[in-house]
Order: sequence, then structure tokens, then C-alpha cells
Amino acid sequence: MKPYRNLSGDSGVTHYEIGSDFIAVRFRKGDKYLYNYRRPGRYEVEEMKRLAVAGQGLSTFISQQVRERYVEKLD
Repeated sequence: MKPYRNLSGDSGVTHYEIGSDFIAVRFRKGDKYLYNYRRPGRYEVEEMKRLAVAGQGLSTFISQQVRERYVEKLD
């Protein structure tokens, strides 16, 4: 996983991994979640990828738009 740049300085996201149709996100507390085109959907995943690369806004987007719509919680 790649470290999240956290340009805001206060993100709940620490790392991410991007694939062609998914993004996996690790949060500060250690939980890791998988999101893909099936859930929460293509638009949301592509926006999450954009925000992850930008290093800002990913945690806010997840908490406000995606919420609990992940595919699975990973180890």
C-alpha cells in the first residue's frame, strides 16, 4: 500500500492501493476496506482514486458520500 500524503494534516486515511476497478483504504485505527465498481460504484471509486492521488479529501469523501458501502473489510 502507498502512504496517503494527508495534505490536510488531519485525515483518518493512512494508506491506499489502487487497481483498475478498485481502491483499498487503510484508516488510522488500522482498519482496511475494499471498494470497487460493484460497491459503492464506478463514480465513487474513481473519485476516491483521484482524491487518494491528490492526497487530500479522501477521508471526508468516504465519510460523507460512501459511508458503509464497502465490498469487504480486509485483514
